[in-house]
Amino acid sequence: MVFSETQGRRTIEKPGPFDESDHDVFEVLKPASINNGALQVTPDSGGEFDLSKKSGRIMLKESFKLHDKGARVASFNTSFFINIQNHFSTSSHGEGMAFVIAPDLVLPPGSEGQYLGLTNATTDGNATNRLVAIEFDTFKQDFDPDDNHIGLNINSVKSELNVSLSDSGIQLVPEVAKNFTIWIQYDGLNKILQVFMVGEDNPEPAEQRPNDPVMIADLDIAKYVNERSYFGFAASTGSAIELHCVLGWNLTLEGPPEDEGLVIEAKIALGVGVAFLVILLAGWWIQRTLYKKYKTANDPTIRGTLQSLPGTPREFRYRDLKVATDNFNEKNKLGQGGFGVVYKGVLSKESLQIAVKRFSRDNVKSKDDFLAELTIINRLRHKHLVKLLGWCYKNGKLLLVYEYMPNGSLDAHIFCGAEKETLRWDLRYQIISGVASALHYVHNEYEQKLEGVPGTLGYIAPECLHTGKATRESDIYGFGAVVLEVVCGQRPWTKIGGFCFLVDWVWSLHRDGRILEAVDERLRGDYVAEEAERLLLLGLACSHPNASERPKTQAVLQIASGLLPVPYVPPFRPAFVWPSAGAVEENIDSEYTDDLTVTILH
Repeated sequence: MVFSETQGRRTIEKPGPFDESDHDVFEVLKPASINNGALQVTPDSGGEFDLSKKSGRIMLKESFKLHDKGARVASFNTSFFINIQNHFSTSSHGEGMAFVIAPDLVLPPGSEGQYLGLTNATTDGNATNRLVAIEFDTFKQDFDPDDNHIGLNINSVKSELNVSLSDSGIQLVPEVAKNFTIWIQYDGLNKILQVFMVGEDNPEPAEQRPNDPVMIADLDIAKYVNERSYFGFAASTGSAIELHCVLGWNLTLEGPPEDEGLVIEAKIALGVGVAFLVILLAGWWIQRTLYKKYKTANDPTIRGTLQSLPGTPREFRYRDLKVATDNFNEKNKLGQGGFGVVYKGVLSKESLQIAVKRFSRDNVKSKDDFLAELTIINRLRHKHLVKLLGWCYKNGKLLLVYEYMPNGSLDAHIFCGAEKETLRWDLRYQIISGVASALHYVHNEYEQKLEGVPGTLGYIAPECLHTGKATRESDIYGFGAVVLEVVCGQRPWTKIGGFCFLVDWVWSLHRDGRILEAVDERLRGDYVAEEAERLLLLGLACSHPNASERPKTQAVLQIASGLLPVPYVPPFRPAFVWPSAGAVEENIDSEYTDDLTVTILH
């Protein structure tokens, strides 16, 4: 079982099989059980008498916040892999199972038969049930359309909406046992619920969701369920029996945002609480900072180190760069990254346009960054890497001078606004191929290794926050972010489709079989679909949260060029696990590991 949480998003993944350790996560309400690798929502063994007229529930023990008194409503996506089996291969079977959102972890007594483990003869229809369910009904009652349908149930087993599955060619209990992959998606903003379903003859869940739902309904879920509710499964048998097995389950919840008023109050309280401490520390900090700046500005070792580097290019005077950039005027700003800001400049005496990078971190670490970048970039020679012209160090200020690219930055062409023509698809494809080539050169044809964690939010691999070092694998992660940015025309940290990051949105489209919808709409369909799909999948493969699962640089170059197929990309974005699988294998004997990992993503 894998848990992850980030930016109000909660994900629970268990592809199966289930085992006894999952009792820590699930409330198993007997006679339900966890057995034979599955959640057995009704009994899975015994004589025919023992299996009849039973009901059970298996629920996640943790409750989830679904709304704020109805004002703001959560969205959720869930997919599960089930099997409803006619155990004795008789013509009579029943009753069915349901995916349920319930107010508590209690199995109603007398909920066997037609009540599907949801309600009973006394409580059915009561608004106090605070329950919503999607039923998969296999036994016809007087109020049912047939014995092979799904329904939306609100506080009752008499569905608000019924849809026969026979019209879709789906038989819930076929003569030969079949597994079903089911997707349920609820949009809390638009109050729409959709159910998708596909039958499988193989033991693995379907990777692609069908385009068309088998059921769609308007549903304001906040009217019917508690603010905090529980997710799980319920099922029942009657005189006729069947087995109800859940073989795998994924649930992603986009919770309602935190109350801004409460957040503001907390910030104010925190500010008052620390104000006195800040005042006491202010004098000490100012004195210490001024001393460090004085020491750095007069550090003779930096210039000596720079002048002694082999092949070091030209040293520029600070005043010349200051004049060239109009005193580092904001209007000349070309971009900003993890180390500093880049400005456009003109050396008037030489009629030379330049790009000046001014390092922003005024400390010892900044000097290390500066020296590392200068040493390495100066020795790189590749047509897709900008040429370094020189350096400057004055009064503690660190600057690098690069050749100016008159066509502008990639940002300027992709995020150009509606008034300008966007970058054509063929140029985007060439850019990605060029970046892949340059990355391959840095990794495989240049001998020196660069460590440290430069970069900008959205491009930095998650493991770097733990290791403090850049690696080839983290470079691949950054490349994946660039690929998605170029193809989608969106920045990596863009909030889109209910997600906080571009990669999560693209992954959700991949899960739904709609990945081409991620292509920049400003292209108006003028792109090569096969190339776009390959690059989007490559971007996701490179964005795998776990470093060991990302493709190698050589493979990336060949995939981008179409010489290799894209590696398998799972339909759900895996949770980040630290230490990585490789690290665990090196340090922990396998007999002490299990499949329960709790991960918090920041």
